[in-house]
Amino acid sequence: MDLEQAIRTRRTHKAYAREPVDRETLDELFELARWAPNHHLTNPWRFRVIGPNALERLKHVTADPVAAAKLDRAPTLVVVSVVRSPEDAVTEEEDVCAGAVAAYLVLLAAHGRGLAGYWRTPGILRMPGGRAAVLVPEGEHILGMLHLGKPRQKPRVPERAAVQDVVSYLE
Repeated sequence: MDLEQAIRTRRTHKAYAREPVDRETLDELFELARWAPNHHLTNPWRFRVIGPNALERLKHVTADPVAAAKLDRAPTLVVVSVVRSPEDAVTEEEDVCAGAVAAYLVLLAAHGRGLAGYWRTPGILRMPGGRAAVLVPEGEHILGMLHLGKPRQKPRVPERAAVQDVVSYLE
């Protein structure tokens, strides 16, 4: 699949086959993610692959049964965070953007390998118990959770805004 096709066809999936993404493939995805642009080469992104014990801890602190059930949608979950730079607001903002690009590279590279993905920002990860369940220290900002796996169905293709609605050429 070429790059333009991957960009145009990657979609959010919410139904997955049961088998988890193997560690070798995950490592390939994370290897590509580390090439995200980041000012001063801070490498701020952190990826935590959620294993069965961490998943049970996270479900245990989730009071909402619907939210807990959503954690079972995909066989592989990855929490994405960035190391904070509170002493430098500009670096911190750049690092959050770099981490978001790295997360998207994981999704795009997964799609290129025939895998499905979903970037979620579950509320439980904003709570101390959720952070503790997935071992994210206070010095990191959580960007979200990536759901990964083999797709079980085709996703719907939502409309996108027209280019002229989102682009301005300034003189």
